[in-house]
Amino acid sequence: MSSPARTNRVERAVAFCLRNFEVVFAAGIGLTVGILDIFGDKLIESDLASGATLVVLGALAVGSLSERTRRPHAIQEAMEGTRRAIEDLTMVRSLAGNEVREALREARQGTNLWYFKGGTGTYLRAVTLPQCVRAAKENRSQLNVKIEILNPADERACNAYAQFRRMFAGSRPHNNADLWTADRTRKESYATVLAACWFRMQLSTLDISVHLSSTVPTLRFDLSDSGLIITQDDPARVNLQVRRGQPLYDYYLTELHQSREQATAVDLRDATLLSLSPTVDEVRALFDALALPLPRTFTDADVGEVITKALHPEDPYGR
Repeated sequence: MSSPARTNRVERAVAFCLRNFEVVFAAGIGLTVGILDIFGDKLIESDLASGATLVVLGALAVGSLSERTRRPHAIQEAMEGTRRAIEDLTMVRSLAGNEVREALREARQGTNLWYFKGGTGTYLRAVTLPQCVRAAKENRSQLNVKIEILNPADERACNAYAQFRRMFAGSRPHNNADLWTADRTRKESYATVLAACWFRMQLSTLDISVHLSSTVPTLRFDLSDSGLIITQDDPARVNLQVRRGQPLYDYYLTELHQSREQATAVDLRDATLLSLSPTVDEVRALFDALALPLPRTFTDADVGEVITKALHPEDPYGR
């Protein structure tokens, strides 16, 4: 019985012969004719030897042509692999400074959906939601908005988020109004919920949902029909843009869906009616109906601040 090593050597030899049939064939004929011519005492005639030589040369020519035929295919495969690698490298575009604002503006153009995941949704309230709703009204089109923000009723999460935001404030000048605290975090999140309810009443074709998370986010995700933009609060780091059609876009589309599934959904169908300029009493009644009551410590002035943040917010990129 032959050993496995010998069997493997035989298999490799057979495979080599099959891959290089033309060369093996030519070498076999050449050796046979050469040996007979030298040791065969003129057993073969010169014409036969010449013919055999032509056969050998022909076989080598066929082998050469076959190799040339295979080579472009290999080159084509290599070029295709290089193209895919280049595409992978350009899958993500880095954004800095004003590029973020411009990328968000481009993402809003002609989109019928916007998925957001982040801390409190300040820019979403100030720019994204109003402009997308305005465009949907003008085009009489459907608008699908899904929002995931920090749960304002979770005091621990609000404290942790405020601490996280202060960590990256650095030495940038700010006044007390710009300072992130647990109280500000809570009001900002309440304001986003209020804005969602208010805009829902202004546009019948707006399909909007709000989900509340107790996990402190370190990144913000804005996803539209054209791409995904990932931003963060640390000014020393770059932000990212992923175009639709790239694998990362689909990955994050699924990731955002799964994240919302694990968060607490606010049933906006329970929302009470709001006027164009909501009053303090209307807002209190709204959050009670949503099973997300405002803290008892909130004064009318605090509720008024929530209303201002919801319907008259400052653009954080416009400062």
